[in-house]
Amino acid sequence: ASTGKWILMNEEWIMWSFEKLTQWIDTSLHGCMSDGWALLVEFVLIGVAVLVAYALIALFLIYAERKICGFFQCRLGPNRVGKWGIFQSVADMIKILLKELVHIDKSDKVLFRMASFFVIIGSICTFGALPFAKGLQAIDFNVGVFYLLAVSSLGVVGILLAGWSSNSKYSMIGAMRSGAQLISYEISAGLSLMVIVVFSGTMQLSEIVAQQADGWFIFKGHVPACIAFLTYLIAGHAETNRGPFDLSLIHISEYLNLFIVAAIASTMFLGGWQPLHVPGWEGFNHAMDCIPSLLWFFGKTCVCMFLAMWVRWSFPRLRIDQLLNLEWKILMPVCLLNLILMSVVVIL
Repeated sequence: ASTGKWILMNEEWIMWSFEKLTQWIDTSLHGCMSDGWALLVEFVLIGVAVLVAYALIALFLIYAERKICGFFQCRLGPNRVGKWGIFQSVADMIKILLKELVHIDKSDKVLFRMASFFVIIGSICTFGALPFAKGLQAIDFNVGVFYLLAVSSLGVVGILLAGWSSNSKYSMIGAMRSGAQLISYEISAGLSLMVIVVFSGTMQLSEIVAQQADGWFIFKGHVPACIAFLTYLIAGHAETNRGPFDLSLIHISEYLNLFIVAAIASTMFLGGWQPLHVPGWEGFNHAMDCIPSLLWFFGKTCVCMFLAMWVRWSFPRLRIDQLLNLEWKILMPVCLLNLILMSVVVIL
């Protein structure tokens, strides 16, 4: 009853929902063209929107990390191109696009180029399933959590392919180390998300967000939810190939993967686009509903990304044996026990 109350309260603030906008676009397209062409145009619009968001988020995160890195190292960071160096990332992007490509001798050029596409496609497919705001989600699978785990694992194929196609034994050894890292930490990340699946009883991301209308899972999911949140942040940080876990060869999708891990954490544990509600505080809850759902989502995601940047610039790089020991001897047993604990909590 309490959950339904807050869902109805959110419905009253339909001005912050994107449902009417998306429905209007769909109705307009079907009204002026056939169903097949309307569907094709919608696919193109969604694809362009995802690619534009991909580029903008990457540019923002490059600038933000350089500034945060400068803060941790007691320096200014970029401060020359534009006010506060805000256009430094754009200048760097132009410089990279104009650089001459260096071809590796005796490498398999077709497979080597395909490797980067595997990494990018995996991150973009994951990006498209995230619920950014109320009514703003490209696709909503009833097995959304399973889909996220499946497509996010495509990145390891690209890394192994890059190492193999480069025709270098050193690159191949590095690719095998990175592949072992990603495959290992995917287990803990998946087990951490399964804790929330057990608690909510669904894999559909929109339903998981809706159930947090009267309280985020990190607060009402008891101790197992808090443990799962911490273990997911550690495992997700390792999957993004960022320090102290930065052993990977490819960094082309590093920043989008950082955003995806943080976005999944905010969706599964911090309510996604749901505002902060405290039972019994009607005035406070009403004020929180006035904040747009898109700001809630990106605000929580930015907090999780800041934590990842904080860790990167605070700890030294781990050796491969230390990295795998952390996963197989500590993190995975903790995740398994935590999953059993949440099952007991749900049963009781």
